[in-house]
Amino acid sequence: MTAPVFVVEHFDTAGGGRHVLDGPEGRHAVSVKRLRAGEDVVLTDGAGRWADGVVLDTEGKDRLIVRLDPVTEEPPEQPRVTVVQALPKGDRGELAVETMTEVGVDAIVPWAAARCITQWKGERGAKALGKWRATAREAGKQSRRVRFPEVAEAATTKQVAALLAEAQFAAVLHESGNSPLATAELPSSGEIVLVVGPEGGVAPEELALFAQAGAEAFRLGRSVLRTSTAGTAAAAVLLARTGRWT
Repeated sequence: MTAPVFVVEHFDTAGGGRHVLDGPEGRHAVSVKRLRAGEDVVLTDGAGRWADGVVLDTEGKDRLIVRLDPVTEEPPEQPRVTVVQALPKGDRGELAVETMTEVGVDAIVPWAAARCITQWKGERGAKALGKWRATAREAGKQSRRVRFPEVAEAATTKQVAALLAEAQFAAVLHESGNSPLATAELPSSGEIVLVVGPEGGVAPEELALFAQAGAEAFRLGRSVLRTSTAGTAAAAVLLARTGRWT
């Protein structure tokens, strides 16, 4: 089994490679994972910097003493894949974030589409965004990533159109698409932005605005996927075809 991943705010290597993992991450390592001397771990800041380590000892219930190898940095993947995810109902948003993180998406943009039943407003919106970000962090650790996806502030339709206009490849999943996403010509670098609509579909005026921004409508296949799974399935198609999974 691969070594578990723990998140650090910074790497404390002043003690000749000895690092103390404490706080919630240390408590999880000591009291939940029950790590012991000699076991391997990976520490990361979630932004690409990481180091292999070996547990030296534990102190109390929330301090893990680790001997770290030199810190290295994983470069950003190319092309970068951003998924604009319309707000699903209930906890399906966290499901979408979790699985998109696991497959390797680089950024997730919550989108308040016209046909979204769920709306993020005020304190409720801030709480929901916090859940998405926490889910991305935990899924990043679970899938052994050292560069976690960025979860942006909720975007309006005009803001999504601006993202699409700047992308090297811009796509909207929609049943009106004449071509399957699996045959689209993809760039080898730059930004890929994919829009996933709500359960009620992308509204005609939204589709028109996105088309003006340079986005083309594509279909995934014959079946109709829920909004919480469509982004993950589409991201897998893109990641496989760009060579990032080879």
